[in-house]
Amino acid sequence: MNSGITRGLRRLFGAALLTVPTVLLAQDVKPRYPNHHWYSWWMNILPDTASTYAPDVDGMFNLILWITLIVFVLVEGCLVYFLWKYRHKPGRKAVYYHGNNKLEITWTTIPALILVFLAVFSNKIWSEIKSPDRFPKNAPVIRIMPRQFEWDITYPGPDGKFDTPDDINTINNLYLAANEPVQIKLQGQDVIHSFFVPEFRIKQDAVPGMPTAVWFNPTHTGEYDIACAELCGLGHYRMKGFVHIVSHDSLSRWMASQAPPPPAPAAVAPAADTAKKAETK
Repeated sequence: MNSGITRGLRRLFGAALLTVPTVLLAQDVKPRYPNHHWYSWWMNILPDTASTYAPDVDGMFNLILWITLIVFVLVEGCLVYFLWKYRHKPGRKAVYYHGNNKLEITWTTIPALILVFLAVFSNKIWSEIKSPDRFPKNAPVIRIMPRQFEWDITYPGPDGKFDTPDDINTINNLYLAANEPVQIKLQGQDVIHSFFVPEFRIKQDAVPGMPTAVWFNPTHTGEYDIACAELCGLGHYRMKGFVHIVSHDSLSRWMASQAPPPPAPAAVAPAADTAKKAETK
């Protein structure tokens, strides 16, 4: 490698080191973690958190990202260093090696240990979110059966059972109470869909013929998007719903307003007919 190329790589590498942090720090960032301003831009890459386990998921994501970033910098740094150190020089001859067992064992063992550590460390979070045994007891159950291209949502009503006359049905609008855990039963009606609410850090496939379930505890009132994270057809792009997180009282009033009307009383025989029968006798 001649000196011109070397100077070019140095300038390019130096420009990248100066440009990337400058661009990131120049952004108009709203700090989510006011006590950690120096890396608040990093944390704001992800959407806001709005469920109890969302911060744990973010922590796991950031841990993996930092590990991969460190490995990336080390590997690329070694690559650039070796390009410079072993550049072409007049009279230099190549030397061939058949391998280095110690080095190969080292770069195989370290990634394996990192993967085992991540698997063990993430198992607690995974179990808390996915294991049915860890679902909150007595949490209300709501059924969502997506189809092309909408979300059919059913509340069981006062009797606590689905497919009964007091069920409350909505399309694309899910109403929940803040700080109250809820369990969602999912099952696709036609093709595979995927229930995804980024702020809750929850994503679960809805498969035809295979019931699945998720749970979460929303922590902030507001409105959040429900996205389908599985390509489900030509109208996939417009399969959008909304989660409305409200207070407990607001949810109770909404459910009362959506309750189906009571059945009409049974018809009785007219009084005039009864009197006429008595006169005939």
